[in-house]
Amino acid sequence: KPLGTQIAVNVHQWRKDAQSTAAAADPTSTQLWNRCLDAIPTTEDTSLFVDDMMHSAVCSMARLNRNAGRLMTEYAVHAGTDVTGYGILGHAQNLVSNQIHPDVGIEITTLPCIANTMKINTDVYDFGLFEGTSAETSGGLLLCMPEDRATEYCKELTQKEKTAWIVGRVVHDPQCKARIVNDCRVLEV
Repeated sequence: KPLGTQIAVNVHQWRKDAQSTAAAADPTSTQLWNRCLDAIPTTEDTSLFVDDMMHSAVCSMARLNRNAGRLMTEYAVHAGTDVTGYGILGHAQNLVSNQIHPDVGIEITTLPCIANTMKINTDVYDFGLFEGTSAETSGGLLLCMPEDRATEYCKELTQKEKTAWIVGRVVHDPQCKARIVNDCRVLEV
């Protein structure tokens, strides 16, 4: 599942709060919504921009990880976690910290994100999306499997679901750390 669910939900809420006719509209939401308006390209329909992000987030959150989980045994998955409150980097670090083999690390090379959430993260409010610390609601699975099986796994899962990505690799690392590589690719979906 793509990253950015919390960002999409927050933008939707900021808009709702800012447009509220209630006398006690949250001034922080109004300020953040105004920053969103400045960040959204003038060629975009603001409502459509926000509604598309929210729709993508809701569809992602509503989709279960059932199919992804069922394929795990067929593709020799040997470690995995959901990506939720600690963000992708925090959950990757939890995987690394709980391995029985020493000197294992994870390099995250790709961040698949709901379209436009990285722009909001960069221009409006830093949720930690690029750093991998943005919390997710009903996130996807981060799985470790033999490299030669990962492409096949993603292909089969994509046939059953909307999308799946290879987001990194397990590496030798005496410091046992998960990290986002310097040239990490942001993939807007």
